[in-house]
Amino acid sequence: MDPIVIAALGAVAVAVGLFAVLQLFSDMGSSKIEDRLDVLAGKKTAEEARGVTREDMFREAKGGLTEASNKVLARFGDINLLFVQADSKMTPETFLLATVGLGAAGLGVAYVLNLPLPVYPLLALVLGLGPLGFLLFKRKRRMGKFASQMPDALTTLAQALRSGHSLPSALNEVVNGSPQPIAGELSIVVDQTNKLGVPIEVALKDLYRRVPNLDFKFFATSVAIQKQTGGDLSEVIDKIAYLIRERFRIQGQVKALTGEGRISGIVLMALPVGLFFTVYTMNPEYVEPLWTHPTGQMMSWGALGMQIIGAFAIQKIVKIEI
Repeated sequence: MDPIVIAALGAVAVAVGLFAVLQLFSDMGSSKIEDRLDVLAGKKTAEEARGVTREDMFREAKGGLTEASNKVLARFGDINLLFVQADSKMTPETFLLATVGLGAAGLGVAYVLNLPLPVYPLLALVLGLGPLGFLLFKRKRRMGKFASQMPDALTTLAQALRSGHSLPSALNEVVNGSPQPIAGELSIVVDQTNKLGVPIEVALKDLYRRVPNLDFKFFATSVAIQKQTGGDLSEVIDKIAYLIRERFRIQGQVKALTGEGRISGIVLMALPVGLFFTVYTMNPEYVEPLWTHPTGQMMSWGALGMQIIGAFAIQKIVKIEI
């Protein structure tokens, strides 16, 4: 292939990859969903919400995706829910572009570094999964923050109920005194119940869909039961908050006890890969039979399979559900 063509393709791949990385790290400020809810609730005008117009809401209500990207993403489940749970402003179109661009950049990097041919698809796959990994990381971090804020929020809610507040009014007190993300999620519940007339149990169920936290599910279930049978909701909420704190305490102890196993797993998984690239850099001919000779190819696939099995085994050992 002409070196000029190769250079042009490499430049395009790098440019697309850089654009994808910039899109991944551009999630700052309020999300489009929050802006639209603020417009509907009357907290912001369309101009204040970064130009959210009626045409924008109508267009996004119809889908907001191109037909091609919608068909592709539909094969991988409700990817839009992942964007909501991660509180990401990245659109599905940008997600696809970032995935393809980083995958192409991986092929370009492998070519520039003159890596072995079997490494090309592996590097492209690793970089191509970067956007998905970024979304999952943001989702996990946000879910973790929500879970850690639950005990204090529930304690504040119980105290507000004892002082004579109704449940929607008590939730509003929690919103005013809590940090993000729990304040933002509960503010959506308050707006749905007070301004849109949605029943409180339905609004809490919708929040559980956005934030699938088991402790919050207990709280939402207790609210639904209390609406039907009555009872002292504040006492139930206090017990839920106590159980959450005890679970966090036990989880901290388990995490400390399994720390050595987690570090050992990381070392055991990274050591073969690092050793391979070190030997390849020093003496490429020595490891070349691993992908040129049939026996070497079988050994390579076997090693990869054992690495995957070992990773799952170590994960099962160190991960203890509380």
